[in-house]
Amino acid sequence: MVTVDLVVLTPMDDRLGVLLIRRGHEPFRDRWALPGGFVDIDEPVEAAACRELAEETGLHLPQPSPRSALRTSRVWMDQLRSFGLPGRDPRGRTITVAYLVLIRPGCVQTVRAGDDAADAKWHNAHRLPKLAFDHRDVVRCALARLRDNLDHEGLAFWFVPTVFSLDELQAAYELILRQPLDRQAFQRRVSKMSSVTPAGERGKDSRGRPVRLYRHRPARG
Repeated sequence: MVTVDLVVLTPMDDRLGVLLIRRGHEPFRDRWALPGGFVDIDEPVEAAACRELAEETGLHLPQPSPRSALRTSRVWMDQLRSFGLPGRDPRGRTITVAYLVLIRPGCVQTVRAGDDAADAKWHNAHRLPKLAFDHRDVVRCALARLRDNLDHEGLAFWFVPTVFSLDELQAAYELILRQPLDRQAFQRRVSKMSSVTPAGERGKDSRGRPVRLYRHRPARG
């Protein structure tokens, strides 16, 4: 049996939110789990991941390539890795293909449980409840990918608006890394990124002072 599981992350105030569903059936009835499900016999794995994401969040995405991440104005999605330890699913031998999904703040107003779930809710990704299957390990793997590839894959840019200030970007980095960063050192770090360009606009910071705004233009491929 082959399944897909989605680690869906988005910034929520001062915490990193992960979408969980409360299972409505055995095994692990009433326990929280990652959204996901079985891959149909004639369905590509990538299509199954997009289908499950649409069922839980209402975000309908084009099918991603197996060889590259899917990027839209609201969502970044890429295959994380497979998990297949014997015994991970009491129903029998099951291998899951996990996906990491990053959603821009405010792009999902409500979430809803699928037909086989009792509830769906955002949880603190760093303070997880007891999870079904090996989903705690899947989340840990996703958070490590997020931390270790902030600059290389530009993952933090999906945690800020499409036009953002450097303070907003620094806040996204700090949320992911779970530690404060020196402001001047961070701005030097960003200045070395060729993908960050001035937006030609100005906004206001939390004190109402004008600030320069930027855009992120990731390389395609």
